[in-house]
Amino acid sequence: MRRLLLALPFALLPLAVAHAHDDHDHDHAHGTLGTHEHGVAKLNAVLDGNTLELELDSPAMNLVGFEHVASSDADKAKVAAARQQLEQPLKLFGIAQAAGCKEDAQELESPLFGDADEDGDSHEHGHAHADVNAHYQLTCATPGKLTQIDLGPLFKTFPQTQKINVQLIGRNGQKGVEATPAKAVVAF
Repeated sequence: MRRLLLALPFALLPLAVAHAHDDHDHDHAHGTLGTHEHGVAKLNAVLDGNTLELELDSPAMNLVGFEHVASSDADKAKVAAARQQLEQPLKLFGIAQAAGCKEDAQELESPLFGDADEDGDSHEHGHAHADVNAHYQLTCATPGKLTQIDLGPLFKTFPQTQKINVQLIGRNGQKGVEATPAKAVVAF
């Protein structure tokens, strides 16, 4: 299923090109479309049969309030708390209980978590950019009941996230939408 998410950036490339002039671009090693804008995250959601895959890519600033490697106890506590919250996707993403979705697998990557191969780019402005990438695979017993995802819990958990650019692929095709705290529900 990971190949579905890997194909998503290419399937949605025309959308990315259309919006590229608005973005602050950086090349990132993890293969997403490569934008890094504080307050803005990206979510890819693919529903294929009874499998729902979610991939959240966010600047660390949105999740912990900084992007440097945690050295103080306070910063280490923020990173640990964010990681613990990210390890609970069914609390971050509002998914209809009637769909019967259960988590099968997850993968969290960030230089803040000690992933040395992740992107901690030094940028021409002289500061480092650190992203957090979370990938979840869920199996849904009744995928027909999954018609939307409520991102409200994610916005409440990480209030520095002001906007999420969502790319969806499901029964009704593919689309891109923008979610905000005031408009947090996205439909497949």
